[in-house]
Amino acid sequence: MKHEEIVVEDNVSTVVRFVLLGFSEFPNIQGFLSGVFSIIYMVVLIGNFLIIIITRLDPALHKPMYFFLGHFSSLEICYVSVTLPRILVNLWTQDRSISLLSCATQMYFFLMFGATECFLLAVMSYDRYVAICNPLHYPLVMNPKKCHQLAAGSWLGGVPVQIGQTWQIFSLHFCHSNKINHFFCDIPPILKLACGDTSVHEVSVYIVAMLFAVVPFMLILASYSKIGLTILKLPTAQGRAKAFSTCSSHLLVVVLFFGSASITYLRPKSNHSAGTDKVLSLLYTIVTPMFNPMIYSLRNRDVIAALKRVMLKT
Repeated sequence: MKHEEIVVEDNVSTVVRFVLLGFSEFPNIQGFLSGVFSIIYMVVLIGNFLIIIITRLDPALHKPMYFFLGHFSSLEICYVSVTLPRILVNLWTQDRSISLLSCATQMYFFLMFGATECFLLAVMSYDRYVAICNPLHYPLVMNPKKCHQLAAGSWLGGVPVQIGQTWQIFSLHFCHSNKINHFFCDIPPILKLACGDTSVHEVSVYIVAMLFAVVPFMLILASYSKIGLTILKLPTAQGRAKAFSTCSSHLLVVVLFFGSASITYLRPKSNHSAGTDKVLSLLYTIVTPMFNPMIYSLRNRDVIAALKRVMLKT
């Protein structure tokens, strides 16, 4: 793979095209990886499309909880489609090159959809908080207009900041190497290729991560603290079990996503290693979206019943 570059005034070579190394360190299992990732992509698409369909078609699921679940499934399809098709193309063709513009575009959509997921998970926890802690006011608080506003805010809230962050990262000069030791254009491996001091950019990454990951996570923790106290006060074991079952799926998804993403973006630069970053990134970009439809369907009787009704109709 040729190292493509342009020469600027100060005689520093600046990269204009990158090479995504991906999983090139495993040349003997490229075909196996291609098969595994193809299956994962199909599972993600089929599972999430099924949830979108049944939440739209079944009147029993026309509730705020499933309205947000439909948005979450749409988001997971978008989120995975930013990275996984590119991985598959790289594995199939063995051409791992990516232009500067394509790399910046991939990073922007990845960060934007990641911010949307943080916000949407926080909104879903707020929905559960109102449903369990204030059930009498639930229809009034989570009315259709409010639900659409919260969904729109989740999708659009991170757009301006992520445009700015992507522009800031790609305004740097990249020199000495054009090889990104990752399977997509992510911030930590890109910053490693930048010339000069990147400490200011690293600080801005931490600030954005705190804003879009830590703050929503703290709101989720606050919601579930209230929910937990309310559930413990319920008079019957059956009532407690039902209330807990409506929250456990969402809580599991929150732990999987925020746990792996936070470790990636909030740990010190000195602790970053390419192998660890790849494993963690696989967790929150591919593995978690694959399991989300299973988590939400297998642990939710309403979704299972709705799926059966839709299958019987078809």
